[in-house]
Amino acid sequence: MKKLRLLVLVLAIGMIFTSCSTKDKNNTSSNPTGSGVVSDIVSGGKDIVSGIESGSEKVVSGIESGVESMIPGDRDHDNSTENSRIASENASNDASLDAAANANINKSQIDFSSISSLSQEKHGWGQGVDVDNDNRPISCTQFQDKYGSLNAHFIEENDKNIYLTFDEGYENGYTAQILDILKEKKCPAVFFVTMPYVKENPDLIKRMIDEGHTVGNHSVNHPSMPTVGLEQAVEEITQLHDYVKEEFQYNMTLFRPPMGEWSEQTLALTKQLGYESLFWSFAYKDWETDNQPDPTTSLEKITKAVHPGAIYLLHAVSSTNTAILGDFIDQIRNQGYVFASYEKA
Repeated sequence: MKKLRLLVLVLAIGMIFTSCSTKDKNNTSSNPTGSGVVSDIVSGGKDIVSGIESGSEKVVSGIESGVESMIPGDRDHDNSTENSRIASENASNDASLDAAANANINKSQIDFSSISSLSQEKHGWGQGVDVDNDNRPISCTQFQDKYGSLNAHFIEENDKNIYLTFDEGYENGYTAQILDILKEKKCPAVFFVTMPYVKENPDLIKRMIDEGHTVGNHSVNHPSMPTVGLEQAVEEITQLHDYVKEEFQYNMTLFRPPMGEWSEQTLALTKQLGYESLFWSFAYKDWETDNQPDPTTSLEKITKAVHPGAIYLLHAVSSTNTAILGDFIDQIRNQGYVFASYEKA
């Protein structure tokens, strides 16, 4: 600021002397009033310098004021931009952390001490033949009352919703046809898959997901869960869960115990892993690929077994199931039932 004022004064004085020099050159004759002229010039010069100095102060002050008025705005702009950038990075980081957290099951959440006090007795599951007045298997309603608190489902609510599920231990060439029929009939289903099935049939898994079906966890190696120990049981569920999550960005929430074998411990473990254990209220002998049941007999059998809240288990390796699936869906719907999506967890 001082340098600027000094520069203005120097320029002003230079203008004064230049003016004086010019007037002296123009005034070559003797002039008795010359001293007055010089005095006026000097006096006028002082006024000019004062005015210039005063004006320069105003100009400088204005410039300073303008600069200062710009700086906060620029700072606000810079801060706003920086804050937006930081917020964006934080949101991205949070999303990445959420994705990472959701990619794998948190096994540290398992309370083994509470599970260990439960029964290790192995149970095998079959719906039995005794039914109530609504054609609902009595064993299913009894077990539902007893083990429902462990997120186990043997039968659903006594209403017109029923649920279609397929077990996929390996691919026998029929799943694509089954998916075609389901798509044509606009019928949802649950497909329970093992690790080998997922790795060998990624296109089918993607199609199941893309077409709105539910993909369920059927373990890595298809063992009897009560026989492998709790630590191994955890790996049987979580390894497949994590693989499907990472490969297909899909979060499985339903578990079907291989061979329908379970204990109170394994049900509780499955629950602590955030899963529902889904059994069935109807199944029949359809898995022997070289001894398939007669299609007409099978269609009659499975349609007569329908009941409110039914959970159907069919095996996708069955040529018979594939052949009768469309007619089965039509006949069940004609009885007023609705094939519902299974969304428990």
